[in-house]
Amino acid sequence: MANNESWAKIFADFNILEHNFADSPFELTARNIKDSCQDFTEVSQKEVRVLCKQDSREDRPQIFIDNELFILPVRNGKYVIIKGEGYVDIPNITKEIQEYNSKLDFELETSKIGNSEMQHLDFAYASSLIRTFMNDESLVLTIRGRKYTPPFSFYVGNQHIETISVQTEVDAGYEGKDKIVLIEAKNSSTDNTIIRQLFYPFKQWKQHTTKDVYLLFFEKRDDVFHIWQYGFTNENDYNSIYLMKSERYKITNPT
Repeated sequence: MANNESWAKIFADFNILEHNFADSPFELTARNIKDSCQDFTEVSQKEVRVLCKQDSREDRPQIFIDNELFILPVRNGKYVIIKGEGYVDIPNITKEIQEYNSKLDFELETSKIGNSEMQHLDFAYASSLIRTFMNDESLVLTIRGRKYTPPFSFYVGNQHIETISVQTEVDAGYEGKDKIVLIEAKNSSTDNTIIRQLFYPFKQWKQHTTKDVYLLFFEKRDDVFHIWQYGFTNENDYNSIYLMKSERYKITNPT
């Protein structure tokens, strides 16, 4: 893979494997990456955004996998490479599929056009499935798209990480009378994901609201909607993530 070549050169140029990861993460800037990869010809070989997008364990370049490393953004144009577990498993849901009757009294014909994660999530919300899963009829859509984080800090193992103004994106966020629900949606069978996609929005919105913040991972597989709820036992510990509950549903349209 092109990313393997690019990252092998970056690691060599900055002697990254000689760094003592037990003491601290390795800091790397977007300018460092661009300078190191400037002679590559393909966009995928030198585009910082592409090189640093490692959303699953398998997306990591081989040099990361071999050395048990992962990368996190800590500010606009700055990253840290950390030794440790950066990902969380998304287990198969083996519970019986629940038949869920849409709360709508008409069929959403437009929901059948296309096959995007956003439309599946919107259909689940319109059918009140998200409200039912969270046992909260007051939830309304209030958050969507990209935003920048306020300053926050956390730990990965014994490493203290400080961040500011990192771009985050949630596929949907819902506010109710006493809670905020943030959703990361995928459109394929996912078996693991980088914890950052749940943790950074969690830390971000904990600072913007006094309400409880909840995290959902959402997928539609064939005609079945899968929902996992995650939480953190310690909101300052990146690796304290745990699975709270999960369900799968088949939505029945009104007849």
